[in-house]
Amino acid sequence: MTDTRLLHTVGVRALEWLWAHRDGFRLESGVDPEIGFLERFKPVGELAQICAVLFREGVAGSRQAELARGLLDHAWRETLDGGRMLVRGQRIEPLSPIPGEVYLPFRELGHRMPDLERYVLLNHRLASSTACETKPNRRLGLSAFQRRFGLTPRPQEHEVLPSTWLARTPEPWTVEGHIAYDVTHTVFHLTRWGEDPDGLPPRLADYLAAWLPVWLDDWRDLRRWDLLGELLVVDACLPRPTLDEAAWTAFAGAQQPDGAVPAVGDLPAVDDPQDLFDVVYHPTLVAAFASTLATSRSLSALARAS
Repeated sequence: MTDTRLLHTVGVRALEWLWAHRDGFRLESGVDPEIGFLERFKPVGELAQICAVLFREGVAGSRQAELARGLLDHAWRETLDGGRMLVRGQRIEPLSPIPGEVYLPFRELGHRMPDLERYVLLNHRLASSTACETKPNRRLGLSAFQRRFGLTPRPQEHEVLPSTWLARTPEPWTVEGHIAYDVTHTVFHLTRWGEDPDGLPPRLADYLAAWLPVWLDDWRDLRRWDLLGELLVVDACLPRPTLDEAAWTAFAGAQQPDGAVPAVGDLPAVDDPQDLFDVVYHPTLVAAFASTLATSRSLSALARAS
């Protein structure tokens, strides 16, 4: 098991980088809708979700809590203009679930935008919300979103799960690229982002426990830090996490002195600050996420041992 201090330090440094580069989350309000105005919402939603996990787990020190609260307030007030940018995005793409998904963690933390909530309720009643073709893993995420929002999932998660890659437990050596991310996000949705490890059916938990050490070794050797970070989150979502020392030591070693984490290999030489943000923000958010869950699990294990 990895030392709790190392786990905690990775998260603090990641949040410090995110705070220092918070302006990178800004939206490009003048972008052509055909290019994808809503794509810029994704980093904001990921930030809010991971900060929500940090508050939920209750293991943040005063510095982490201060940074997370500051990031959430900045994202809501400055980036989203108090939620008005989400309403604008919904009007640009009326059937898109993205504005509602980004809004949900803010809503759970006390921010409200009634106009957007009316859109979410309307779209939930439309046949199009279930008719749109999408990957099983993505459909599972939409059902989980609806449940968290207080709606009846359409379809229910148990109806979607059997068609996901993970539920079919295929040959584990075929996990690569997008398949690996399908696996990690299936786990996130089933466990409510680590809140409920028992949300994983036992046979899937056993499958992951058997093969996760191999995947951690593979992606560590390949220096695929973004994916390694997500797999470290999966480990912390299991009923019996390992907190793999070799993987965590390598992941912490890849983190830069300022807290940034490269996606692959070394930090790229990029002159434009926004371009650098776009390639670094996600693995750095993942580092904060993995650190929070792993620290929580480590402290729980120490409490049981005592």
